[in-house]
Order: sequence, then structure tokens, then C-alpha cells
Amino acid sequence: MQYDPRAFRPQGLKHRTMFEIVKSGGIVMLPIILCSILAVAITLERLWTLRGQRVAPQELTDKVWQWVENRSLSDKQITALQLHSPLGRVLAAGLSNRYRDRLVMMEAIEDAGRHVMHDLERYLNTLATIASISPLLGLLGTVIGMIRTFRAITVAGVGNPSAMAGGIAEALITTAAGLIVAIPALVAYRYLRGKVDVLVIQMEKESLRLVQAIDRTTGTRPQSAVEFAEAVAAEEAAA
Repeated sequence: MQYDPRAFRPQGLKHRTMFEIVKSGGIVMLPIILCSILAVAITLERLWTLRGQRVAPQELTDKVWQWVENRSLSDKQITALQLHSPLGRVLAAGLSNRYRDRLVMMEAIEDAGRHVMHDLERYLNTLATIASISPLLGLLGTVIGMIRTFRAITVAGVGNPSAMAGGIAEALITTAAGLIVAIPALVAYRYLRGKVDVLVIQMEKESLRLVQAIDRTTGTRPQSAVEFAEAVAAEEAAA
């Protein structure tokens, strides 16, 4: 009968070893672990929220162009468009002012775009903060660990390595943990930041194309409030 050392290994040894490593890092490991959980949650939430099909669906733009070209727009359609997606909010802002001066319509689109961009950037500053403070928390743990080490040397002297092991372990573990959290958080922040920029540029392009389509279909744009009211009344009468 052959001896198999794995047969005598406790089943929970791996989990207990990991727990002991975390425990050896000291009190600073608690905020580092909280930062890691928060970073994972923010990354997953933003990856789901910033999907291109959700933010700027292609079929939505085609549908809006058909409405503009056929001049079949109504207030109900504009309201539904505003609730559809972030791109829909921007396009709805322009369509709501399609009978006003071009400058007024562009300002409405830009204002809606700023609100949409703010929503797309939600939690990204928190993720960047986590990427910044995690190494600092690791450095704090390193300092605390070295303080414990020198205190042990003062009490037990340099001839007792086991007395210094706890402080050294705390210093190294917290440094590694801080970097393990910070590096993926920074990569996730850069990726999500770039994704937001791409989506914003895409929405700007679609908004400009919408303005050009409205200019082609309306020809001359009314300038005065009276002309604007007459245009709206004419559309409601036709509907």
C-alpha cells in the first residue's frame, strides 16, 4: 500500500491558509478588501450599463430618420424616444425644438448630452479613487508592519527572527494586496473611460446627422415665436 500525503491533508486547509494570510495583513486588510469588492461591483455594473446596444442602438437612429423624412413625428413619439435610451434623450431634445432656430436646437441637444454624459460617467470617479488609494492603504500597512517589527526587535532583540516575522509579513502582505486591487481597478477605469468617450462621440455624430436631416426636410427654419406657434399648430392640425 502506497503512502499518499494528500489523503491526510485536511479538506479546509486551503481556505484556512488564505484566511491566515489575510489575517496576517492586519487591520489594513479590511479597507483593502472592501475596496476590491466595490471595484468589482462598479466594473460589472458599468460593463452592463455601457453596452453599445443599450446606449446608442442603431435601429433607433434609422427609425428617427424615417419619422423626420416622412414628417410623421408626434409628441407621443418624442416622449417614447426620450425614455428609450441615452441616445434617445439627446435626439428627443433636438426634435422637441425642430421648429426653433438652429442655434436653439443645438443648445438643447448639448444640454441633454451633458446630462447623458454625466449618467454614463457614474461611479467612474469612485473607481479611479479606489485605484489611487489602494496602494496607499498597502503602504500604510507596510509602515504599520515595520513599526511592529522594530518594536519586536526592541523587546526580543535581533536574535529572535520569529518575533519579527509578524511585522514583516504584515508589511509585505498589505503591499501586495494594495497593488492587487489597484492594478485591475486602474485598468478597468481606463477601459470604461475610453468606452464612455467612444459612446459620446457616436451620439454627437448621430445628433449632427439628425440636425442635418431636419434642415433638409424643413428648408427654412422659423425665427420668431409667432412663426414657431404657427408651425406647431399646423402640425397638430395635420395630425
